[in-house]
Amino acid sequence: MSKRIIGWICWISVLCAALSIISLLALCIGPTAISVKKIFALLFEGRGTSEYSILFDIRLPRIILGFAIGGALSLAGVILQGMFRNPLVEPYTLGISGGAALGVCLNILFRLNRFIGPIGLPLSGFLGAVLIIVLIYSLSLKKGILRIQGLLLTGVMISFISASLIMLIMAISRIEDLHGIIFWIMGSLEEPNWTLIKIMVFVSIAGLFASYLYQRDLNAFMLGEEEALHLGINVERTKRILFVLASLLTGCSVSVAGIIGFVGLVVPHLVRMFVGRDHRILLVASYLVGGTFLIICDTMARTIIAPLELPVGVITGILGGTVFVYALTKRRIFLGEG
Repeated sequence: MSKRIIGWICWISVLCAALSIISLLALCIGPTAISVKKIFALLFEGRGTSEYSILFDIRLPRIILGFAIGGALSLAGVILQGMFRNPLVEPYTLGISGGAALGVCLNILFRLNRFIGPIGLPLSGFLGAVLIIVLIYSLSLKKGILRIQGLLLTGVMISFISASLIMLIMAISRIEDLHGIIFWIMGSLEEPNWTLIKIMVFVSIAGLFASYLYQRDLNAFMLGEEEALHLGINVERTKRILFVLASLLTGCSVSVAGIIGFVGLVVPHLVRMFVGRDHRILLVASYLVGGTFLIICDTMARTIIAPLELPVGVITGILGGTVFVYALTKRRIFLGEG
């Protein structure tokens, strides 16, 4: 076994251990502190108590959802940055989050939840994201060729249009609806519906396995499309599949938890600085770090000013921005040149 493979195994082991430790600490920390020893005791004889409810009805769902969404957004960031060969591309650059947010805002404005039920917000967000995915894809596809630069510019413009429409909706919304729109836009992992959590976990893990089918293609894309074509890669088919995969990961994440920024932008850069650019390790390492990072941010969001709770997007923005500036100072790594 080569030294590189051994090194990758060590990194994955360390990241899995870090994820486990952070998840356990997130279970313990909160307005009601619960020791690790107490957690194991509650597993066997605590059913029906308030502490059991806090652990397994409030904190555990958030940890699982944070892992799934953080992993999915980081994975989408790795895919898009590799596909575009642009370090500034992230899951929200293409306007998918704007479409999801617009769908949710329209739902809140017209109070469609009265007819759809509790899954109304995630469903409307997902439909909005899918609509934008189809629109961007259609506008960027010319004569069977998916134009990368056209895809990026179209996505940015649609993102601006969506943001303007959201501001318009906020301006004409009722005060009680305005609070719901703002809080959703800033992101939250407070999702009590286990069905949605299970769907998100499945989509996230399935996305990781699907991305591994194209890890060699992503490595070839780092050399440019022409070089990838000479290496035997079906460039156009791969671009379409990777775009749809990253878009679906982003759309599902945004529809369930709102707009949680910086995860898909910062985490891939941070991971590259330690494990390198090879997508065979970069994909899984980014997935694990993204899940761990979002669990940390959510734990901070619900404890910093407890019993009040901050939107998790505020914490990811502050921490992510700090890490981004640090990565920027490491310019050689940041630009993907090393």
